Amino acid sequence: MVAIVASVAALAVALAALVVVLADRATTSAASPPAAAGQTAAPPPKDQAGQKQGGGAAQGVRIATANPLYRTGRLADVNCRPGDLPAGSMTAYRRFLTRVTQCLNKAWAAQFRKAGLPFTKPELRIITRRVTTLCGTWNAGADGVYCSTDRTIYLMIGKDQLRNPFPLGITRLVAHEYGHHVQQVSGVWGYYWAARTIAGKARRLQLSRNSELQAECFSAVFMSTMKGTPLVTDADWAYTVDWFRKNGAKGWPQNDHGRGPTQAAWMTRGFNRGTPGACNTWAASPRNVT
Repeated sequence: MVAIVASVAALAVALAALVVVLADRATTSAASPPAAAGQTAAPPPKDQAGQKQGGGAAQGVRIATANPLYRTGRLADVNCRPGDLPAGSMTAYRRFLTRVTQCLNKAWAAQFRKAGLPFTKPELRIITRRVTTLCGTWNAGADGVYCSTDRTIYLMIGKDQLRNPFPLGITRLVAHEYGHHVQQVSGVWGYYWAARTIAGKARRLQLSRNSELQAECFSAVFMSTMKGTPLVTDADWAYTVDWFRKNGAKGWPQNDHGRGPTQAAWMTRGFNRGTPGACNTWAASPRNVT
């Protein structure tokens, strides 16, 4: 544990002086640590009745492949019930997303305690248009962003989401961005961004997929704690996984988030197993992180 903590600290110091390439498309300044972006599923269609259908190098690697979080068992069920999300109300969106984030704070804080790791909560900022964060310009195609500079989750609620909200979809998105915060606080992201600086393009894309697919799996682990509730019905979850299978890669010009079927596979794995250890993309075969 001492070696892991020391390695995390060393990596953090090293990262402060590095120029980081974001998603192989935009370059941040040396003072701007990385951000990660995600997208939300479109809501399911409705029938005519309005019903839904369906350290050293070795130590650095170990932070990612053998993190203490992987040995903590099932994610804590904090009885998350964020309530309804009616159409047309930004106030309702803010209330709903604040409650979901509070649930995530409780669940992951308990998991970090079990791992013997320090934990800090992220900030949540809900916006209605693209903004420039401390990590740089907003990623095209993104509905949410996590910035490690200010440890803030940015969620953009547009007119379409406001008119036709999909509670499970927006919950999955905030849980995905929260997954990047888990990577940041646990030290996994320290390894990831340090490794990127010495990698070629193909390797950078592979590392990005490791990070994004793990965050997606962490999101599914959280969603599994609400399985069978009005928020996470079997039909809505199946629809969401299938949406990402078909559309999950379409928003990104390069394969930095994983192919749609790969995203769906890690979502299913996290949801079925319900443990952070199920999300160890860093130790997985490259053919499972495509």
